[in-house]
Parts: sequence; C-alpha cells; structure tokens
Amino acid sequence: MGTSKAKLLQGTLDMLILKSLMHGEMHGYGVAKRIQQLADEELTVEEGSLYPALHRLAQQGWISAEWGISDNSQRARFYNLTGSGRMQLETEEANWERLSTAVTRVMRSA
Repeated sequence: MGTSKAKLLQGTLDMLILKSLMHGEMHGYGVAKRIQQLADEELTVEEGSLYPALHRLAQQGWISAEWGISDNSQRARFYNLTGSGRMQLETEEANWERLSTAVTRVMRSA
C-alpha cells in the first residue's frame, strides 16, 4: 500500500476490534496497536474512529469496559470481549469471508 495506509469501514473496524480482544482485555491504545501489529503496519486506527467504535460495541453488549491502571501508571479504560461479542465475531468473520471471496472473484475476472 506504499506510504498511505488503508482506512477502515465501520463494520470492518468493529470486527477487527472484536478480534483483537479475543485473547484478553486491553485498553483502547492497546487495541489500536494490536490491530496495527497484526496488519503488519498496513492499517492504522485513528482515535476519532476507535473510541466511538468501542463505545458502540459496549452499548451493543459485545464488549465490557472497566477502569484500571495501564502499564505506564495512567488511568485507562480496559475492554473485554463478552460471550455475545464472541458470537458476533463468528458472524462477522463468516460475512467477511463471503464478501472477500466475492470481491476476489470480481477482481480476478477478465
């Protein structure tokens, strides 16, 4: 992708946040860094997109949030994936697989 990084659609961002929380709780900055690392630095999640998405996912009951202290001794909100969040992630992954397969078919057509 060169020097420009991909921008994420809202639904895709929700799925990536849920996926990043599969292995335990993280604060918002940690979620953004985890997505960036897993994407080999090709995706960047901006604060202006991340925190509204975290709030939306919490309202839907897919993640829970509670205040704690980060590694650098700062007060931070930590997020966990809920049971319904795990089920939603399975749904999102299946939808993503169908969509990406369909797009690949179109892009490979003559």
